[in-house]
Amino acid sequence: MTHDSTAVQLARSSSNATTSSGWWRDAVIYQVYVRSFADGDGDGIGDLRGARSRLPHLARLGVDAVWLTPFYVSPQADGGYDVADYRAVDPLFGDLSDADELIRAAHALGLRVIVDVVPNHTSERHPWFRAALAGEPGARERYHFRPGRGARGELPPNDWESIFGGPAWTRVADGDWYLHLFAPEQPDLDWDHPEVAAEFASVLRFWLDLGIDGFRIDVAHGMVKAPGLPDIGRGAQATLIGTEPLPFFDQDGVHEIHRSWRRLLDSYAGERIGVAEAWAPTSERLALYVRPDELHQAFNFRFLNCPWDPAAMRTVIDESLAATTAVGAPTTWVLSNHDVVRHVTRYGGGARGLARARAAALLMLALPGSAYVYQGEELGLPEVVDLPDEVRQDPAFLRTAGQDGLRDGCRVPLPWSGAEPPYGFGPAGSWLPQPAGWGDLGVAAQTGDPHSTLELYRAALELRRAMPGLGAPEAGTDPALAAEAADEESYPCGMRWHSAPEGVLLFTRPGFACTLNSGSDPVELPAPGRPVLSSAPVETDGRTVRLPPDSCTWWSW
Repeated sequence: MTHDSTAVQLARSSSNATTSSGWWRDAVIYQVYVRSFADGDGDGIGDLRGARSRLPHLARLGVDAVWLTPFYVSPQADGGYDVADYRAVDPLFGDLSDADELIRAAHALGLRVIVDVVPNHTSERHPWFRAALAGEPGARERYHFRPGRGARGELPPNDWESIFGGPAWTRVADGDWYLHLFAPEQPDLDWDHPEVAAEFASVLRFWLDLGIDGFRIDVAHGMVKAPGLPDIGRGAQATLIGTEPLPFFDQDGVHEIHRSWRRLLDSYAGERIGVAEAWAPTSERLALYVRPDELHQAFNFRFLNCPWDPAAMRTVIDESLAATTAVGAPTTWVLSNHDVVRHVTRYGGGARGLARARAAALLMLALPGSAYVYQGEELGLPEVVDLPDEVRQDPAFLRTAGQDGLRDGCRVPLPWSGAEPPYGFGPAGSWLPQPAGWGDLGVAAQTGDPHSTLELYRAALELRRAMPGLGAPEAGTDPALAAEAADEESYPCGMRWHSAPEGVLLFTRPGFACTLNSGSDPVELPAPGRPVLSSAPVETDGRTVRLPPDSCTWWSW
């Protein structure tokens, strides 16, 4: 069986829909990369009207909320993460009325709306930075301006490197240097200046008053730098992010900022949330961002970066659950986003990569906590690896010794319908070329096909709501599992690992079991229950089961 009527019938027989209390703890949130989701005005670039027109797809998919990447006024030096006006919509994406209508339409469909906020840096065209370059008194104190080193100040103030490659400092006409951990067009703010904190509190209130349900905080680990901006003493610094302590990331001072934002969020009705995009060297450091008085979620990038290896997967899952449980928070799982290679391709590409991606999706959705789905992963989209150089827009592509500069490959506009580009993306073309053959991966082509990846996601999300043991991390331990063998481990979230053949992961939650066969050959084992959903056809006689290679199966009893 695969994702057939069994899943639908079970889902309809029960309901475990998220209530209003602590909704984020087991929510499935869908990331919309606005410029690549849907084009509503025919200019080949996705926009808010286009996104609004496709909200029914997300409601049918079964997600709880939508996260929108930046749509603010921006020169687009880094896909909108260089903001010139935090309270206005860039004409490229519409206007403020379009944002208001999208929020209202989402709420009418039962979807919450999360928007990006970018507090680590502004655009070089932000009024504050223009004032700094113009020499306005006190304006440079809002940023990190420093004199250079060397006899004539010709050398950068320290050895920090940009995440996008090259030095993290740019010299201005009067000889001073300013810090930019990303592109030169993205100068870093100095959060020691009181005007910075006051301005962002005002920005948050502006969007909360408009009705948004939360913020995804870009570079939530980066707003505070170590005192004195000390040298690191080695190169290739982008490769150290998330693995070693760095003086420009994950400084303890960021937590007071997040505490102040939590107080602001809590002052609004409706359980508004903050989500940290934070890279930390350990699971324990990451968990600090989701302490009870800080943010509600933090992306688990260790899970995203985990190789297709059962031992590594279990280690990441165990350490993540242990760290977040220690602070009373849910774990937030993610497989792809707009900054990384799509996991179909990371897992090997082709049929094998797709099989593993489908299995990984079921594994992720079976784990306790919240999960994020990046647009197009429900379609099984691969990375586009052959984009011509002349169409690439990732700023890292133009620099060296930083990120690989190939993030455009996961940002190619979505296919919706039709056999030829732009596959229903909009009435004209698309800002990045879509591959030939993507028509078969479109929403229209996959809808109704019981073997499609889209219908697998729909069934999984329906079951996740229906089965009492899924989703919520607070689910109690199943009494029937109390006498399990001593070598099996259980957790307060009601999840328990069980012994399994080599290459297989097996865990249970109340009334539910999940098996993952990561190997290249089928594996037989005692059936842990009745199969209700599988990423590939399974064979079972009720007593034993033959798990296909690179597959994940859900079971109930």
